[in-house]
Amino acid sequence: MCHKYCIIMAGGFSTHFWPIAREDKPKQFLDFPGIEGTFIQNTYRRCQKVVPKENVIVIGCQKNEELIKEQLPDLPENNLLLEPYSRHTAPCIAYATYVILKRDPAAVVLVTPSDLVIQDEDVFITKITRSFNYVGEHDVLLTLGVPPSRPDPSFGYIQIAGGKRSEEEKDLPIKVKTFTEKPDIEIAKVFCSSGEFYWNSGMFLWQAEVIREELEKYTPEITRLFEGWEVALGSPAEQIWLERAYTDCPNISIDYGIMEKTDRAWLCPVNFGWCDIDTWETMYDFLPQKDKENNLCCTEDRYVKGAKDNVVISFKKDKLICINGLEDFVIIDTDDVLMICPKDEKKYRDFIAGIGMPGYEKFR
Repeated sequence: MCHKYCIIMAGGFSTHFWPIAREDKPKQFLDFPGIEGTFIQNTYRRCQKVVPKENVIVIGCQKNEELIKEQLPDLPENNLLLEPYSRHTAPCIAYATYVILKRDPAAVVLVTPSDLVIQDEDVFITKITRSFNYVGEHDVLLTLGVPPSRPDPSFGYIQIAGGKRSEEEKDLPIKVKTFTEKPDIEIAKVFCSSGEFYWNSGMFLWQAEVIREELEKYTPEITRLFEGWEVALGSPAEQIWLERAYTDCPNISIDYGIMEKTDRAWLCPVNFGWCDIDTWETMYDFLPQKDKENNLCCTEDRYVKGAKDNVVISFKKDKLICINGLEDFVIIDTDDVLMICPKDEKKYRDFIAGIGMPGYEKFR
């Protein structure tokens, strides 16, 4: 019996890519230009290279059930877990962990978001396989850390204990000192120059029993709501039990709830071309197909003059997009929305906050 499992977290929603991403089709279900397949399809395919298909668990929101089934048609039905409400990553991981423990108390688990890009899958397979072996022999919560290539304030950072590492030590697991949520650019510069910080990849490995212990120790406000899981899971009363648990469940991330508090947090450095494309700026930096003026144009019919460093995406066939004099803008043309906005993440977020106001419900 293989004790390796994977939890793919597919329940999140963000407005980072509105108007392409919407409430009824979050980012993980999108097929972006330059990336073959949707984010969740690529994650599911990739995880089957390190975990048997029958041990890959996908957890998402009930409202996205049909989307998940449509995009992952070969996902076994009992491997799709549906949350009644989105309550962030700690409740999500708790629920999936109890399901896995019911199946296999000896399970070791890889946890990953559904919307990451991994460019070098051979290195990914090697690193995850070694990490599985490590957590199988050590009672730690292993997070995968990416050496930062630039001071990027859109990522979380993890500081390792013991200071800057030598060349011989750089690939070995090491104890974590601190977690820092997205810092401002000046702090990010300090982090990168120190050699002690890594980007938080959002990926973890651990024994299912070890994370259960830490969840119950540090987030009892969550785990007490899941009491009785041994009996409820797989029973006719499971849905009622789950609805009751999620109704009162607090909205807590696994980083805040566990990783920032536990003394079992360790980091394994990875370098397999990880990218969390979470803003227009990171998408622009990641995708290579730019014109001579560094415009990322994902539309065939366009006339661009005196414009540079823009993102241009159109979903309209037989429509010419003409741009002149713009710099560092995002231009998105969908069936029901034309958006023209600065590419800068803060300006973009401030701008689209207005879409949450009354009167714009049908566009969300």
